[in-house]
Amino acid sequence: MSLKKRYFKSDIKFFSSAAIAIMIASAGLTGCQTGTVLNGGYIVDEQSLNLVPEGSSREQVLLSLGTPSTTATFDTEVFYYISQRRTRSVAFQKLKVVDQSVLAIYFDKDGVVARRANYTLQDGRVFDTISRVTPTGGRELTFLQQVLAGGAGGAAKSLFGTPSGNPQNPASIR
Repeated sequence: MSLKKRYFKSDIKFFSSAAIAIMIASAGLTGCQTGTVLNGGYIVDEQSLNLVPEGSSREQVLLSLGTPSTTATFDTEVFYYISQRRTRSVAFQKLKVVDQSVLAIYFDKDGVVARRANYTLQDGRVFDTISRVTPTGGRELTFLQQVLAGGAGGAAKSLFGTPSGNPQNPASIR
């Protein structure tokens, strides 16, 4: 009598189905565990901020803090250093702003620091500094609409010939 274990077709089918199910489940769960934290902008540290007390010159601010994120020059000149921290728990979700700070350095008419202010997310609303969209003229068509309308370089015409059904003969075109 043989002590070898015999495998039947139903056993093999069950094990292969179970292995495939485990691989699909593990691939799906690994995609869900990718949390992302993005830090952007200028992160202010106390040492750099202490180098620009009130009464400092514009050049000293530029040397200590660097180029500002944006400036305002309407009434008085202001340097803004903006930083944001955005997170998402799943790779396909939209980023959510969890922390934002704006360091504002105000100058007087002589170019000397009049005051400093640090605004956080609680002081105002979230604003997007890169939301410039230039509208274009005409209609925006999907790829399928372009192909069916004969757009996209005449893709439908080159695939199916001329509208009469006869392919074009390059030698007959003069």
